[in-house]
Amino acid sequence: MGITFRKETFRDDFTFRNSPEHIRRFPFPFHEDSYMYAVNIEPHVVGPKGSVLENLIDVDEHYVAEMQDRALVLAEDPLRCQSLPHMTLAGWDLLELLMEQQALGYPEHFTLTRDGDRWRWINRPLGIDDTFTFGDTSTLPYGPMEYITRQSQGDFCILDQRDGNLWMDAGMVTTQADWSLDFDIGMNFFEWHAPVPLAHEKGIFIRALKFLTNIQQGKPARRLNWTMTINPRLDTSPENYHKWGPDRTTVTPENVGDKVHLRVELQSFWRLPRSNGIVFPIRCYLIKMDELVTQPKWARRLHRVIRDLPEELATYKGLTRYRPTLVEWLLKLDDGSPTSPGFGPDSVF
Repeated sequence: MGITFRKETFRDDFTFRNSPEHIRRFPFPFHEDSYMYAVNIEPHVVGPKGSVLENLIDVDEHYVAEMQDRALVLAEDPLRCQSLPHMTLAGWDLLELLMEQQALGYPEHFTLTRDGDRWRWINRPLGIDDTFTFGDTSTLPYGPMEYITRQSQGDFCILDQRDGNLWMDAGMVTTQADWSLDFDIGMNFFEWHAPVPLAHEKGIFIRALKFLTNIQQGKPARRLNWTMTINPRLDTSPENYHKWGPDRTTVTPENVGDKVHLRVELQSFWRLPRSNGIVFPIRCYLIKMDELVTQPKWARRLHRVIRDLPEELATYKGLTRYRPTLVEWLLKLDDGSPTSPGFGPDSVF
């Protein structure tokens, strides 16, 4: 049975919602009652049926709406998609990866057929049926990276590996948590992570870079990252801070449950076969507090995490202004009982 795609918005009237089934599959990022930045990287392998890890590239009920929002962002600011000249081959690598994974995981929605370099791609949710020559950019309406990432949830950074480092030399970034592709394009791994507090002193990025530069083809890795967002807004870029920044001043004890959203990124890392680059998909999931606390374990644990979060991390994640209001609201849902181990809710899929 195919996915039922929701008609919703991530701006203006904010009609985004999660169905009860989608709440259950939300990738809650805390495996214990406290949080500290860490190298939480593990093999990106298929997970439980019904979870966001059932397929290595996840497509869900928000797919069509997210692609519509991406088109709006790109129409307003084309620089959210950039690729340096030497990254075209990596773009073809990414196109192949995403087409293969979406067709494999969701054959009722996507079909890829190949006859040598002559490929046909059918995307039923978006009404696309294109035949093109693999490797020939003139046969696509956009470059290969832009073409396929206009049809794939999440952001995508393609990293060139050289001089013992990783360089952000291409990307499609329209759902980011307050960072800018236009600013970071061409930077190396340490440069674009420079603003992150505490992690540098702990040597986290040195270890992470060593791991990433040794990723092998066919053995992707993953990690979860998180922050908070006011209103279900996908585009929280520095370029649009004037639109979303003031939202932080609007949180009250009465509207916390509806306005405050946990924003989780499922980040994966894949070695690309022809270019030897690494693609870094950053898949964003949103859930408002009223939805999250339908899972009692998550409500208790999130209260403890946000209450005890180091001040530097709270400031970096932009929580300072409304953190006390959120903690007080969550306190009413924390009876002090122990939480079970692991990320998932108390009952399994």
